[in-house]
Parts: sequence; structure tokens; C-alpha cells
Amino acid sequence: MSTVNLVYFSWVRERIGKGEETLEVPADVVTIADLLAHLKTLGEEYETALEHQNVIRAAINQEHVEHDEPIAGAREIALFPPMTGG
Repeated sequence: MSTVNLVYFSWVRERIGKGEETLEVPADVVTIADLLAHLKTLGEEYETALEHQNVIRAAINQEHVEHDEPIAGAREIALFPPMTGG
């Protein structure tokens, strides 16, 4: 297991009910996609927030990444909805 600081933005934060948390991540969670799937098992609020996980954007240590990006060594992982506006 490793520990990572998760930060949530916009409606992801609103649906989960917190802006950030420190989480113990199981050893079999190795990518952003794995992390999203794991988070959905933590409760209804996570499942609702991440229901359409394909639209969730992610950043590791403040750098945007794809869902297949490994999370090893991440100090901070941010999850947020697609950017909108102009």
C-alpha cells in the first residue's frame, strides 16, 4: 500500500463532499483508471461522482495525465471534470 493525497475539484468535490483527503492505495491500484475504479468502491458519493469516469480528468503532481498513467511515486493526484468555458 502507498499513501497519496487526493484533491477534488468542481462537481467532483461537491458530489464526494470533500475537497481533499489522504488515502491508502492498495498495491493493485497502479494507474489512474485503477484508482478511479477503487474510489468507486468507497461509497455511494464516490460512485456518483465518478459514475462516468471516462470524462474525469486527472493530474499527477500538477501535470495532466491520461487514465493509463502509472501513479507510482505520486505525491498528489487531482481529479476534476472536463474544462468548460471560453
